[in-house]
Amino acid sequence: MKKIITNIVAVLIGLFIGAFINGGIISISGDIIPPPPGANLKTMEGLIKAMTIMEPKHFIMPFLAHSLGTLVGAILCCLVARSQKLILALSIGLTFFIGGFMMVLQLPAPLWFDLIDLIFAYFPMAWLGYWVVSLFKRKKFISYFTRQRS
Repeated sequence: MKKIITNIVAVLIGLFIGAFINGGIISISGDIIPPPPGANLKTMEGLIKAMTIMEPKHFIMPFLAHSLGTLVGAILCCLVARSQKLILALSIGLTFFIGGFMMVLQLPAPLWFDLIDLIFAYFPMAWLGYWVVSLFKRKKFISYFTRQRS
């Protein structure tokens, strides 16, 4: 029973911290890559209007927010969880994927961005988070990157 509660807490921690990172990156993205002139990206209406004048560079930060939020959430989930780490990490990816899919339905973003975001930002990052933690847990992380390649 304690293992189940720990796993639930692990998922909640991963979701909370991942969402915090996602929101943090989104909130500072306008300072890193300025929005198009006259665009108001702080409201949903302004964001919808700005989609038609956005360039590919304006989609870098949302992609980073989605992928890094999922990655860090999955890593933290796997670090806290006591069992079923891959399933729990993928549940983090699924939850963020559902949120990303809901945004695809609400925002008229370019199809290329929607596809890249949904395909590469959620499940691959969740799996990568699991993989990184599993390497660390097996103490093979350093040897994986330092061994001689032939």
